[in-house]
Amino acid sequence: MFHPLRVSEVEQLTDDSVAVTFQVPPELSETFRHTPGQHLALRRLVEGEEIRRTYSICTPATPATGDPVLRVGIRLVDGGEFSTYALKELVVGDTVEVMPPMGRFLLTPRPGYFAAVVGGSGITPVLSMAATLLASEPEARFCLIRSDRTAASTMFLDEVADLKDRYPDRLQLVTVLSREEQQSGLPSGRLDQERLTGLLPALLPVKDVDGWFLCGPFGLVQGAEHALRALGVDRGRIHEEIFHVDDGSAPSRPVAAPAHAELTATLDGRSGKWPVREGESLLETVLRSRADAPYACKGGVCGTCRAFLVSGGVRMDRNFALEEEETEAGYVLACQSHPATPEVELDFDR
Repeated sequence: MFHPLRVSEVEQLTDDSVAVTFQVPPELSETFRHTPGQHLALRRLVEGEEIRRTYSICTPATPATGDPVLRVGIRLVDGGEFSTYALKELVVGDTVEVMPPMGRFLLTPRPGYFAAVVGGSGITPVLSMAATLLASEPEARFCLIRSDRTAASTMFLDEVADLKDRYPDRLQLVTVLSREEQQSGLPSGRLDQERLTGLLPALLPVKDVDGWFLCGPFGLVQGAEHALRALGVDRGRIHEEIFHVDDGSAPSRPVAAPAHAELTATLDGRSGKWPVREGESLLETVLRSRADAPYACKGGVCGTCRAFLVSGGVRMDRNFALEEEETEAGYVLACQSHPATPEVELDFDR
């Protein structure tokens, strides 16, 4: 369910990014209280067409007695209708429709040693994670390895520097610029699998890290995951969130589709049954009758449309949101799922 929230601040971070803060009314405080790593789905109408996009919350999680602070980072995307609107038109006092925080790319504060490899705007959810963890857990440590094109294009530069000043002994910060040489630190260049495989053991005891958080473009996240696995890190300690996919990845192996299929879906306690039209995703089938079906990106990246496969079989074109244990437990992305059996049942409430 979307709620209209007033914009209380729009801060220019770089030439192509802004931070937008929303004012949360007292009656919605609990609705919009977030866990570090979660994101918001934002919605607006353009010439009668609904546009939804997800952006991660960058502010620390607030305690139960405090008022939630909702601030998201938005980077301009070529041809991106919402990001263009946010950077060029959105001003204080405007109202934006916002869905409550969601997502499973989470770091619940606890003692331990944690690390993140991020690229570009992938810093946004990790900033919330690191700030919350270091403030609430005196025994926790965090290593942040971030990659950006240039210093001028680096989002939340001041916020990360402030964190480093506040927790000099518990926050390790490593910055790599891909298109600009630094006066000190690591040489410029991309953080690919080969480079990370050699770099990570030199920076920290890789296997002693309790949780790895990878966030950014698909290529960086995939390369970091492969490097960690090659270094012996258990898959269960690696958590990923992809902001955009630019690799032209192919869909999963085709599965023969039935000539006629029916979908039964449960959403907010109500069930319905509908025929699946040729070529449409199961999310599109539900949306024909239930406009309240959850979704944001429709690209298999955000995970908003996650549903439990109760019965039947599906094929997913691609999946960049669900972790291995989720798919093994029976969860699918409705926006990427097509029927592989004559009858399929999904439950969006589980």
